Amino acid sequence: MSFIEHKVTKSSFGVIVSNRDVFPDHLVEEGREDIIQVLNELEFEHIILNKEDTPFGAVETYQDAKVCANLFKKNREKIDGILIILSNFGDEKGIADTIKLSGLDVPVLVQASSDAKDKMGRANRRDAFCGKISICGVLNQYGIPYTLTQKHTCSIDSNIFKNELRKFDKICRVIKSVKNARFGQVGTRPNAFDTVRYSEKLLQHYGITVEPIDLSEIFGAINRLESNDPRIAEKIKFIKSYTSTNVFPEEGLTKLAKLAVVVEEWLEEKELDGFAFQCWPSIQDNFGIVPCAVMSIFSEGLIPAACEVDIPGLVGMYILQSASGTPSAILDWNNNYGDDLNKMVLFHCSNLPKSFFIDTQMTIHPIISDQKGGDVTFGAIQGRIKPSACTLLRIDTDDVNGQIKALLVEGEYTEDELDSYGGYGVIKIPSLQPLLKKVCKMGFAHHVAATLNNVAEIVDEALSNYLGWNIEYHNKKY
Repeated sequence: MSFIEHKVTKSSFGVIVSNRDVFPDHLVEEGREDIIQVLNELEFEHIILNKEDTPFGAVETYQDAKVCANLFKKNREKIDGILIILSNFGDEKGIADTIKLSGLDVPVLVQASSDAKDKMGRANRRDAFCGKISICGVLNQYGIPYTLTQKHTCSIDSNIFKNELRKFDKICRVIKSVKNARFGQVGTRPNAFDTVRYSEKLLQHYGITVEPIDLSEIFGAINRLESNDPRIAEKIKFIKSYTSTNVFPEEGLTKLAKLAVVVEEWLEEKELDGFAFQCWPSIQDNFGIVPCAVMSIFSEGLIPAACEVDIPGLVGMYILQSASGTPSAILDWNNNYGDDLNKMVLFHCSNLPKSFFIDTQMTIHPIISDQKGGDVTFGAIQGRIKPSACTLLRIDTDDVNGQIKALLVEGEYTEDELDSYGGYGVIKIPSLQPLLKKVCKMGFAHHVAATLNNVAEIVDEALSNYLGWNIEYHNKKY
């Protein structure tokens, strides 16, 4: 394989079908069959009681809860989230006991089936509408966080609920990713960039591990590479196929390839999910390239790479990637767009993944070359970001208050005219001026992670509800 590439895998769900003795049992039997059919259709793996394990394969009593909890315990490594299915009122205590006894700490989705207006008699009436309220109240008492569907009730086989499952899958992916994340830190931050300082201890508290390596160790490993190492030729071929350029200087291209070989080897050895890199000025002074193209390629392969050793920015990139299943980037809140108060320029100089661009080319660095010269600054990726909906996320550690804070924004990249350099685009954000005040007043860094998808609702639910992070969700609609 040329460059590591992560694949997005779907979540696996533990399913609790609940029952209540005074409500119709046949609705529970039908609901169990419906949820199995829907999960199979959407290709989600699931752990669910057999009909022989408890009456109707449902949970009602404490004994049922113990049976279901034991099933979940045996499959705890597989279960990324729990589905609560209410085909009738359901038993709130049995559900809460199941989750408590299982010991699982994963997202929970509460579904309640709709009653039909012409089936409100004793034989077919569900009352799941009311049962959902009761169950949520008890989950709240047990301290178990949970996710609600947009509509209070919906049919299990409806497109509405299928979309809820797809969304819940992404919430589960974010939580699982964050709690098991391993990131690399290559070098130290540029001296002037106090803005990207962070607390490793706070990140570790939430399961995020940082593995540092000195930039000199990277250079040393490069120097130890044999000139005929076949991986170098492989990387040169890959880089040439990745993006166009007016010229591939042989020395610069070889250095980029060697850097890619060493970084990939380190990522595999440490089993890292992404990395932040000291991209200036040491690597230009001591090695003679900019690492942007290599970082772009890794980000495109779903191994996010943040510049300027911005580990909190990398965390934001990884979360957006987990929520969307697509590459993410890191940019600067960079400039005004004329006199338009709801538009601005997002820019970096640039290591954006190529899927962000309308078209790309690899060049000498448009900024660092002014100081260092073109001979030591080959490898930047430049282009215009394509028009698209987008989500922006800035993560920072609030060391004084001992918490992680985040700013979450949805916007839209536009086709507005702009003559610039680096990786750039015009973005429209409603109420942009109040947002910029939040960035400044709340002490967020000048970097922001981005994805070309609308995933703010998913990210907000995951980070605020399940991780307890302090999320400032700009223009939140619900």
